[in-house]
Amino acid sequence: MSVATHSAPAGAGMRVKVQKFGTFLSNMVMPNIGAIIGWGLITAFFIPVGWTPNAKIATIVGPGIFFLLPLLIAYTGGYNIYKIRGGVVGALATMGIIMATHDPIFHASYADTGGSPMFLGAMIVGPLTALVMKKLDSLWDGKIKPGFEMLVNNFSAGITGAVMAIGAMFILGPILRTVMQWLGNGVEFLVTNGLLPFTALVIEPAKVMFLNNAINHGVLTPLALDQAKQAGRSALFLLEANPGPGAGLLLAYMIFGRGVSKATAPGALIIQFFGGIHEVYFPYVLAKPRLLLALIAGGATGTLMNVMFKSGLVAPAAPGSVFAVYASLAKGSFVGVSLCWLSALIVTFLVASFLLKIDRSDDEGDLSKATADMEAMKGKKSIASSTLAAAGAGGVATAVGAIHKIVFACDAGMGSSAMGASVLRKKIQGAGYSDVSVVNKAISSLDDEYDLVVTHQDLTERARQRTASAVHVSVDNFMASPRYDEIVDLLHRTNGVGFGAASESAPQAASASGGVLADSAIVMNGRATTRDAAITEAGQLLVAAGAVDPAYVDAMHEREASVSTHMGNLLAIPHGTNEAKSSIHRTALSFVRYPGGLDWNGKPTEFVVGIAGAGNDHLALLSKLAEVFVDKAQVARLQAATTPAEVQDILGGVSV
Repeated sequence: MSVATHSAPAGAGMRVKVQKFGTFLSNMVMPNIGAIIGWGLITAFFIPVGWTPNAKIATIVGPGIFFLLPLLIAYTGGYNIYKIRGGVVGALATMGIIMATHDPIFHASYADTGGSPMFLGAMIVGPLTALVMKKLDSLWDGKIKPGFEMLVNNFSAGITGAVMAIGAMFILGPILRTVMQWLGNGVEFLVTNGLLPFTALVIEPAKVMFLNNAINHGVLTPLALDQAKQAGRSALFLLEANPGPGAGLLLAYMIFGRGVSKATAPGALIIQFFGGIHEVYFPYVLAKPRLLLALIAGGATGTLMNVMFKSGLVAPAAPGSVFAVYASLAKGSFVGVSLCWLSALIVTFLVASFLLKIDRSDDEGDLSKATADMEAMKGKKSIASSTLAAAGAGGVATAVGAIHKIVFACDAGMGSSAMGASVLRKKIQGAGYSDVSVVNKAISSLDDEYDLVVTHQDLTERARQRTASAVHVSVDNFMASPRYDEIVDLLHRTNGVGFGAASESAPQAASASGGVLADSAIVMNGRATTRDAAITEAGQLLVAAGAVDPAYVDAMHEREASVSTHMGNLLAIPHGTNEAKSSIHRTALSFVRYPGGLDWNGKPTEFVVGIAGAGNDHLALLSKLAEVFVDKAQVARLQAATTPAEVQDILGGVSV
């Protein structure tokens, strides 16, 4: 059987880090693209060289780029680290970076200050300040006297944001201003000497290696926005986002390709050119790396058109769709920008067609392998790559023969895997595959007898070492992962219509009050405010119930440090490591509700269920928990419950 996940090639560590950094930057910029486009439209229409100049409206341009956009990006970056609290302190601290770039007292208007907008500074200071705030909060979590929480929270946020703002102004600000000046001078040198087209030598290969976010959002967008503020346009917006090269490559595959690549190219072309998802053509290049020459030639030609006609955009074309390109078109740039993507398409098509025609090998290009390689480089699946895989190889993976034995594996085999297996089992049985068994096990007890193995994405490599011949599927949301539906689709292709003998079933129903979850271990209003404090609170309830030794609580924290126990759908189920089972006296669960919610590794959490599993008698209740937390109505009942008895009723009343 083929494997759905792949190890990163040797030496790829640095590239993966750069890709993650690019994704981190993209997660700050992309949510604010609408605001950037809005600023770009005001710039395009109302600055003195715009479509319809208006001095009054144009006064929005300077403050917009110096204050609004960097603060939005900083807030988003802080929010990604520490929700609203992180966003607020991140935006406050970024004011120090902004004011380090210019002094409005000595300038007639913000548009005349001449300083580069501190987008890069916002991307650093926003999340950094949020991280500092998060660490500081953890120091005094649970140590504040009742009634003083709001006072401490507000003053600590204000002091932290103010100190970080001053530090950013006098320490980081001058450094970043120098860096931006160097980058700006470099771009000016390329433009002045007609060398801008040669950037395709770096950008086109980098896109295929999935470094596009780091280049586009980390360097090009800040520089391009600065150019657009001053000149009303920038060609830098189209260095990476030009839809022409990818469209030309896919068109060549449509005519001169073979096999699966030729069959899937038309659909990929629509997704890439009109949808703006460029990653869809990357596997076609990875399958035949020589086609990079075509992309470089096309990218350079397109950029040359913008240089010759002095054309460009006023805001990012995001996503890189032809529609987004024209939505951000600068005044007087219609001809140049049109020739930019059209000439890039034609040149790429001609070169790629020539390379495909002279290719005498019988190899038509392994598109499914190339797609998997792309996902391995990117570090995650995507809608586009899943579309290609489904068209070229069939969904989650290409399997040989029918699938009858599925195992959901986790570190200890007593918590996350049990609930994930319950959800997946219900989907598979609901699809009519009674001959397909779904069980859960600890990774340490796996052997190579299973057809398909499902694990948390952080555990897949360990699982593959023990089950090398199986299809491996990685998930990060145990309760509602889209991978479960893909597994069902895979069964449609490999097993046909569901039929057969009864499978290994889920644990038989058991009463929630059967000694596993006692009323005394149910807390309706938890006191913890952080993930670690919540783990301790749930663990102490197990200790108080006499189910575990105090050392088991430490093992729960150790387990969380290796792989998250967040299940999705507002639920986390912390439990100890496999080695900590000697600290368990009897099977027990604890239940803590946090009406205000917790941040659990960036994921909202309202319910924390601590688990101590000595045998298998807790699995029935975990199966019930899984059914509850995939049902929004049942979750709402738990949110509204006022007594432990109501919780017992909800958890014990779900049929299995």
